[in-house]
Amino acid sequence: MPDNFRFNDLRHTGNTLAADTGAKLKDLMVRAGQSSERAQLIYQHSTAKHQRKLAQGIDAEVRQQLRESADERRRTMDA
Repeated sequence: MPDNFRFNDLRHTGNTLAADTGAKLKDLMVRAGQSSERAQLIYQHSTAKHQRKLAQGIDAEVRQQLRESADERRRTMDA
């Protein structure tokens, strides 16, 4: 085990991984045994990988809404 390892690091890692799976704040608080949102946010970190995943999800949602809007306009024009 590395000399700089701290068991508290596991709490940070576990919370970050759980958040990356889509866990809600309340779920994370229950898992960590915390009663305040502020305490939970100390142990939750954002990663570049998760930021890319969020951006991809937003992009997919916008593209879907644009397709639906275009389909609706075509239906309106055909009617």
